[in-house]
Formats: sequence, C-alpha cells, structure tokens
Amino acid sequence: MQTREIDATAVQALMSAAVAAPSIHNTQPWRFGLDPDSRSIEVRSDRRRPLPMADPDLRAQHLSVGAAVFNLRVTAAHLGWNPVVRLLPAPDDPDLLATVQLTAVPAADGPPSFRDLYEAVERRHTSRMPFTGRPVPDPVVTEMISSARAEGAHLDVPDILGTRRLLRLTQAAEARNASHPARTAEARTWITLPRADTPYGIPLTALGPRDASRRMPMRDFTGSLPAPHLPALRFERHAQVALLWTLRDRREDWLRAGQALQHVLLTATVHGVRTSMLHQAMEWPDLRAATGGPGRRCCPQLLIRFGYGPDGHRTPRASAYPVTRPAPGCDR
Repeated sequence: MQTREIDATAVQALMSAAVAAPSIHNTQPWRFGLDPDSRSIEVRSDRRRPLPMADPDLRAQHLSVGAAVFNLRVTAAHLGWNPVVRLLPAPDDPDLLATVQLTAVPAADGPPSFRDLYEAVERRHTSRMPFTGRPVPDPVVTEMISSARAEGAHLDVPDILGTRRLLRLTQAAEARNASHPARTAEARTWITLPRADTPYGIPLTALGPRDASRRMPMRDFTGSLPAPHLPALRFERHAQVALLWTLRDRREDWLRAGQALQHVLLTATVHGVRTSMLHQAMEWPDLRAATGGPGRRCCPQLLIRFGYGPDGHRTPRASAYPVTRPAPGCDR
C-alpha cells in the first residue's frame, strides 16, 4: 500500500516532537538518522553528555531515549503512518537503541488514536513548583496506570503510608547526594545561567523553590553555590506519587519504561495534571531496590510526582534534523 512521502514538513514535525521528550538533567542524550530505503528513523544514544555519577550504567539515558521514541510514535500516527518500532535492532551497533519505521496504515484499521496525546507533546514539561494538594481523580489515575501497562511497564500509586515511605527513601538519596562532592559537582555542571548560549541543562529559572516544610525532597542542584534561590514555599501536604517499574532490568526494559513514562506524562498533561520526576533514589542501588518494597520482585525505574498546580518553566531543547544514512556518526 502506498503511503505519503517523508517530506521536510513531516521530518520537522517528527524531530520537534522527539526532542520535546524529558531527559535526565535535560542532557538530551539522543541522535537521529534517516534511512530513506526502509523509511525508518534511527534513534541513537549520544555519549557526549554523560552522567557518570548519577547514571553510570546509562539506565536513565535509555529511559530518556525511550521517551523520545514514544513521541516519534505519537507524531507518526498523527501524520497518518503506522510506526513500527524495533528496540536494539543491531547487536553489533550498541548505540543504535531503536528504529521507528514509517509504514502504511491498512485502510480497514485507520491510524492509532493518538490525537490528544499529540497535542500534549508540546505542552508537557516538568513542574518543580508546589502543587495544590487537590487529589487527582481516580479515573485519571487509572488511565495513567493503563498508559504504562500499554507499553509493557507498571505504575503503582501507593496509599499515604506508601507515599511517605517512598518520599523518605528519596530524601535519604537527596541527603547522600548533597554530601557527595563528586555528585554535587556533576549536578551543578548541568545548571545554566541566564543568557547562557546552550540548549542543554536546566536554567536556574526552571529549578523551582525548596519546600519550607522539608517534606518534599526536590533535587537541590545548586547547593551552597552563590546563585539566586527562590524563596522557600510550602509544598502539598499530601503528595501523590507513582512508581514506574518493570519486571526485568535489561536495556530493552529501560527503553520500554521510557516509552511508558512518556505515555503516562502525556496522559496526565491531557487531563491538566502537572508532573515532576524524583530520580534520586534510583541513583543508589540499595535505595533503588528499597523503593520496590519488601518481598517484591520488581525493578523500579522512576518516581513520578503528580498533581494540580502551576506550569513551572520550560527547559530549552537543541534542534535536531536526522542525517541520511550512511552517516550514523552525526546527529544533524
């Protein structure tokens, strides 16, 4: 069956959506290539912006790339293609994490229904601001859980006691990070000052305030740096969090978890729910294991805080344009 051409307008839409995905410390650890023969977008890891302290095994990098892959799927479906994804398609090319082939949609089926999610791709961004504390309704939470399950992952939304336990573990990780000079130095390298000429990292304006009550363990990127801080504010007393996890802990599972993460975040955005990521406990093996709970066989991947509140500030993005093969070593 004949399908539309991959013209410049379509490529621009696909790349704009891909780079809108969240990434740890806004490192944007991806590169894209275009294979016109197979009508496939190649998604590669970019090792030029590593996080040896926070992400030594590149697990969070795979989550970030997986989120970009999901945005490609949503946009391809919106443009009328059937996106066929292959994860880790070339064992001899470990940097090639996924391919997204743009195939024709059978007339009887029609394209996948991703319209609402596509419209949320540009609107979604992390909010590090306090939320109101108004609980997100059960039907919305159920839809978020179903979004993770659709991508082969799981999303647990604990009760109040379970939430407090997860926040305590996150607080313990934040305290360890703050007392670890190499980790604090690494985090600070990803903070950008006003008028900094870089699309990577997190601007000071996007960091958000500290919790005056010290209940919410938001990451402190600046520490004792002589940088301006927002006045401390009181965060929501009863936070809502969700633990994203998988049954196994392979590279393929990380990529699936990244797609699940973005599916959950876009679903939340559709319903006006704000989100932020609490990754600190995932950076310490013992604390990461503890977040799964006693006696459970699961592999925690990320803790998501969600609720109602202000948008917060957007982080910048690097422009991306896929290189036509055979030039896999370039990103644009």
